[in-house]
Amino acid sequence: MRVTTLIKSLFFVGFSLFVLPVYASDTAKEKRWAEQVVDSLMVGEAQWLKAGKSQFLGLYTESATAETRGAAIVLHGSGVHPNWDQVVRPLRSELPDYGWATLSIQMPVLPNEASYAEYASLFPEVAPRIDAAVRYLKNKGINNIVIIAHSLGASMGAWYLAQKPDRAVRGFVAIGASGRLMKNDKVDFLVSLQKITLPVLDIYGGHDLDSVLSTADARRQVARKSGNKNYIQVKIPGASHFFDNKNDILVRRIRGWLKKNADGQEIKK
Repeated sequence: MRVTTLIKSLFFVGFSLFVLPVYASDTAKEKRWAEQVVDSLMVGEAQWLKAGKSQFLGLYTESATAETRGAAIVLHGSGVHPNWDQVVRPLRSELPDYGWATLSIQMPVLPNEASYAEYASLFPEVAPRIDAAVRYLKNKGINNIVIIAHSLGASMGAWYLAQKPDRAVRGFVAIGASGRLMKNDKVDFLVSLQKITLPVLDIYGGHDLDSVLSTADARRQVARKSGNKNYIQVKIPGASHFFDNKNDILVRRIRGWLKKNADGQEIKK
């Protein structure tokens, strides 16, 4: 009887692994992205950060003002890179003009044909990368840090912040965040949001993806029920998920939120 039970258990485990595959980041794709990004980099400097035994690309841009008010770790969406033309590059290259250093990092990626939900298996790789980014900034003497994340990056950032992050991280900007799209509820944006007590700016476009628009009310309700009085939701009329032709408005609104919720004067040059 015990042997039969053991065989059944092994069969179940094997079957579960088959139907719920575990992925790791596509390092070959990361390498291709890195080569393209570094070769064409116009603003900031490339830095190789270490998470465990692996290295990944970060793009650091120091503050262009006399005083550094803090730093933003910028997280991109699914399948792309830390210098993506839409949302990511405008933020990482323009915020330094207003006293905010930026560190845009390569997040784990999957092949192009992968679905959004399949990215759930990459979340264990998220925390080590963000932790490495936090260490890099703290080594530069910056202890006032916010995370600014777009699309899938918002889900990854929220999941990280729900795990009791470093105290130097003091705010979170989620751009175009979606709920109820992951196979694993534990990494769903709505589940993570209810555990976040830091100031949160939930910003999205009036013409955003259906998954963003349809969960806007749910995101507000989750923040309210969890007691986060420093949560604010902002809709930018006419903006798409990638804020085409409206990146200037996006940067301006985020700048205003940073000044009110995470402003600091950390370093004088």
